[in-house]
Amino acid sequence: MPDTSLNPLSLGTDYETLANRFRPLFQQIAAGTVEREQARSLPYEQIKWLKQAGFGAVRVPVEYGGAGASVEQLFELLIELAEADSNIPQSLRGHFAFVEDRLNAPPSEERSQWFARFVAGELVGNGWTEVGNVKLGEVITKATPDGAGFLLSGKKYYSTGSIFADWIDVYAQRSDNGADVIAVVDAHHPGVSQRDDWDGFGQRTTGSGTSVFDRVPVPAAHLIPFEDRFKYQTAFYQLVLLAVLAGTGRAIERDISQQIRDRTRVYSHGNAPTVSADAQIQQVVGQISAQVYAAQATTLRSARPLQQAYEARFSGDAARERAANIAAEIQTSQAQVIVSDLILRAATDLFNALGASGISLNKALDRHWRNARTVASHNPLIYKARIVGDWSINGTEPPYVWQIGQGGAKG
Repeated sequence: MPDTSLNPLSLGTDYETLANRFRPLFQQIAAGTVEREQARSLPYEQIKWLKQAGFGAVRVPVEYGGAGASVEQLFELLIELAEADSNIPQSLRGHFAFVEDRLNAPPSEERSQWFARFVAGELVGNGWTEVGNVKLGEVITKATPDGAGFLLSGKKYYSTGSIFADWIDVYAQRSDNGADVIAVVDAHHPGVSQRDDWDGFGQRTTGSGTSVFDRVPVPAAHLIPFEDRFKYQTAFYQLVLLAVLAGTGRAIERDISQQIRDRTRVYSHGNAPTVSADAQIQQVVGQISAQVYAAQATTLRSARPLQQAYEARFSGDAARERAANIAAEIQTSQAQVIVSDLILRAATDLFNALGASGISLNKALDRHWRNARTVASHNPLIYKARIVGDWSINGTEPPYVWQIGQGGAKG
């Protein structure tokens, strides 16, 4: 076991006590979700509430002022938040990934400073993906040496949540030696510009879009070799999306149940004098509830190996750590395949329990399918199913880094 007296770890806390700190905020956030969706209004104020409440520091060890939550507890919180507004947990995806990276870093004054920033409410966004005529594996964004530090220049897309952030975690390449790095830049520097130009039909208020960096200074301590990133990072990023899907499912069950309780009109060929007493309608809702239950349970179960990988990081047992990292990747991939299907079906089946009035734009029930379909389209699950199959059949270790770019010429 690691010596936690020198390096205190976040091993978990009482979940209900932790969640009750934030549930009133989640209720406030939920109250305006439909209006934000319809107006495409970004949740600046709602994310500010979460910052002030210390939500961004729940994984920071108690000894540093955080809540000491485990990975599984973090994702249970994100599911509850996603039920309130599925966009906000995705907006915080880059932040919690960077927090996890610092948790996996060796103890140092620099790491302690980051913990203090998280506890103070500072958030970290991300800028990793380059679009356009970029070859697979090519990194155009460069960190150029400049005195004791570096200057960062480049352009990123899918910068989810960065528009709300105080810092941005940028995937770049050093211009002097070609090394891949993470440059952490001040989001408020005048050389940083951001646009909310994400044009997807779902998850429209995540604050995603384009980030441009024009000779932004990067202190040497904020340039992190990419090979030093925490090993289960891709599983962690995927798990945020699974939490978004599971929370979307909870919102579907909540909304369809409320719609049926409130409905007074019935069909002449129905089975009861009220919709809420109709056995077939009850069956539809029961099926949705079961799908949502399975999605949440699967998501939380797949979080366990990430916590195990985190704890193994400081155990001195390389074989244990490697096994946990493999399990994290495989289990989140397995979960992605099934959770995506369960929630997409639930988002469609809810309309089987409603009449034509259920498709009213005022109800905005279509947002659940659009949001779920958008989230499920990230990191295509068909490839994840293949990776799981290759592991099951051949014992092939899964890849830990995913990239996108121009492929070879068509034959």
